[in-house]
Amino acid sequence: MLASDFDFELPPDRIAHVPARPRESARLLQVGAALRDYSVADLPGLLRAGDVLVANDTRVIPAQLSAMRGAAKIGITLDRPRVDGTWLALARNARRLRVGDALDFDGATDFQARVVSLEGDGAVGLRFNLKGKAFDDALRRAGALALPPYIERPAGPTAEDARDYQTVFAEHAGAVAAPTAGLHFTEALLARIDAAAVQRETLTLHVGAGTFLPMRGESVAEHRIHAERGVLTEDVAARLNAARAGGGGLWRLAPPVCVC
Repeated sequence: MLASDFDFELPPDRIAHVPARPRESARLLQVGAALRDYSVADLPGLLRAGDVLVANDTRVIPAQLSAMRGAAKIGITLDRPRVDGTWLALARNARRLRVGDALDFDGATDFQARVVSLEGDGAVGLRFNLKGKAFDDALRRAGALALPPYIERPAGPTAEDARDYQTVFAEHAGAVAAPTAGLHFTEALLARIDAAAVQRETLTLHVGAGTFLPMRGESVAEHRIHAERGVLTEDVAARLNAARAGGGGLWRLAPPVCVC
């Protein structure tokens, strides 16, 4: 299987650079015996009592950082924290970095990191000088949203982007990018889903920086996908298994929203 097997023409005017307003006016494709076009606002009418809607409750962090190593400017995108307290990150101009290099970040004078590993393909290990709430506060000051490369923001992300690029389900901080299907939901739409006697559950999948990386080769089988962190509790898994055993459909939020 080759990457070129999936090539298709995408006209530039079909790329949304701002979200649909209201959010639930976005288009929805139902995939089954036939393809049917709806809007997300139609979803409550497609669900049955006893179905389960499963959403990702990750919260996007401002993972894009502008760093200086001496006079050299280095772009950093945080990927995920590690158990030893370091962070895996992707670095632009990574070839300029060496283990032991110190990085200073724009926007927060007390915020620094040291390179602890070089891991190939632009990946680096970083150890920050702050932890816990102090780290979170500094990241909010120095970081920016890592918007997908197809969204044009020549001057960088805006305050409106920070509101738009977060789902109504967002609770657990850690994602580099938003779980995009969840962006189409509002509290009003969820109230209509609840009124249809549809069960709602959440799990956590922190979308990583690897979601922005293109394939560098033609072979799909040889492409290495970056790992992502997820949490599915025993209680939620038991309720999902019980719903499926009882004949309910499990609807997961993915582009497009689908029944599986």
